Amino acid sequence: MATYLDFEQNICQIQEDIIAAEIRYDYHAVEILKGDLEKEVTKTYANLSSYQELQLARHQDRPYAIDYINLLLDKKYELHGDRHFRDDLAIVCYIGYIGEERVMIIGEQKGRGTKNKLKRNFGMPNPEGYRKALRVAKMAEKFKIPLLMLIDTPGAYPGLGAEERNQSEAIARNLLELSNLNTITVSVVIGEGGSGGALAIGVADKLAMMRYSVFSVISPEGCSAILWNDPAKVEAATKALKITSADLKSLDLIDDIIPEPLIGAHRDKAGAAEAVKTYFLAQVEALRKLSDEERLEQRYNRLVNVGRYSE
Repeated sequence: MATYLDFEQNICQIQEDIIAAEIRYDYHAVEILKGDLEKEVTKTYANLSSYQELQLARHQDRPYAIDYINLLLDKKYELHGDRHFRDDLAIVCYIGYIGEERVMIIGEQKGRGTKNKLKRNFGMPNPEGYRKALRVAKMAEKFKIPLLMLIDTPGAYPGLGAEERNQSEAIARNLLELSNLNTITVSVVIGEGGSGGALAIGVADKLAMMRYSVFSVISPEGCSAILWNDPAKVEAATKALKITSADLKSLDLIDDIIPEPLIGAHRDKAGAAEAVKTYFLAQVEALRKLSDEERLEQRYNRLVNVGRYSE
């Protein structure tokens, strides 16, 4: 059963009416209701608040990294382990083909259902996850394979073991190494991009966000707790943080917004995957026209311009 958010209830009702009309073989009513559904979807999604976009980014039916990988990759093969400690299942790494293009994909995987969420640590990587990602990125560099990174995490795991194994160093190392990685890199926020956990695979030639995704230094819940000590201020915190794709694009903190299906990736996974495929292949084609020196210089200029301000 599909899950509907509070602001999607009118859409839910019309879809239920369509099902009822189909059961009655009332095809005339079905056609009218489909028109009503299209109008309601357009009205609902054209006026979303920042908090509603956050809810969509976290929607339980939204496609996760492995969903995209299964829809995008042919002849795929999973790569495991950091060669030091263990295989962190919150980070998934695959090699395969998107069309005729051989690619590497690194993604953060949240997991569905209690068992899988625990297995994937709710999409919160440990240091060994980021070290696995870096190992695979270095392999992509060695063989000149374009790299696609899919960001979807509430943040890096803050547990005692992660700190003992130097979580901050693992993230910092990735920032350093990825900034100088000599292969084509594209990073896409597919759901929730949280703090350093997202940044660790967010340094790339191109950084894009799905239309209904978010990217933030802290969760709105954490922000409202710290600033106001009031969980009821989550909506205000979401707006103040400016975490939506439109917000970050207006601040030049991302390169592009990928237009997912109007009704959201959680209702049309195949359409969302096709949008990512189209964007990625277009960027690979454009970046391949640059020399290594030009591409690295362009990446450097983009990174050092983050945080510009005027008085």
